[in-house]
Amino acid sequence: MPFDPAQPANNSALSSQVMREQLTSLKALIDAIAAITAAQVDGVSTGNPGDPAAASVVASSGTLHFTFTIPRGDEGVQGQPGIQGPPFANAVIDAVNTLPAGSAAEVSVSFDGTNVHFTFGIPRGNDGAQGPPGEVTNAQLSSAISGTSNNTNGVSTLGQTADSNYNPQQMQDVLNKLDEFLNAARR
Repeated sequence: MPFDPAQPANNSALSSQVMREQLTSLKALIDAIAAITAAQVDGVSTGNPGDPAAASVVASSGTLHFTFTIPRGDEGVQGQPGIQGPPFANAVIDAVNTLPAGSAAEVSVSFDGTNVHFTFGIPRGNDGAQGPPGEVTNAQLSSAISGTSNNTNGVSTLGQTADSNYNPQQMQDVLNKLDEFLNAARR
């Protein structure tokens, strides 16, 4: 049973089963955090301008696996047109076409009396091998993990065994330790 912060309900009769399940669930959460020994960036992709940056993290076999999406910047403002050159010096690129991989590059040129017209054919490159994951800056990593849990290694264990009878002080100790853990896990 996963940890349920609403259990036990306020003013309800205490149930050893509910308390045992809650404590077992908390221990599993704490053990999972302590098992993380490495972090790895699995992917960084470019998002659209104006979209928020995004990050995801998955814990697997003691390693945190991060994936980031970082938006590209907005397109800049079009600059002012330059001054008109001499009439015979105008060059116009009519088209740039992609050719199949392995083809020879092509260019055709024509002159209409005022403008030199170019049409280029550029071959597509061969598909390359998949490279390793990209690098991430410290600022990108800090931004991506800012909404994740803090390290809770500073929270000591409770160090108690359960009394066979209800013990209000022991219950208060458990609640205090839970509060300490939750506060340590926040950023």
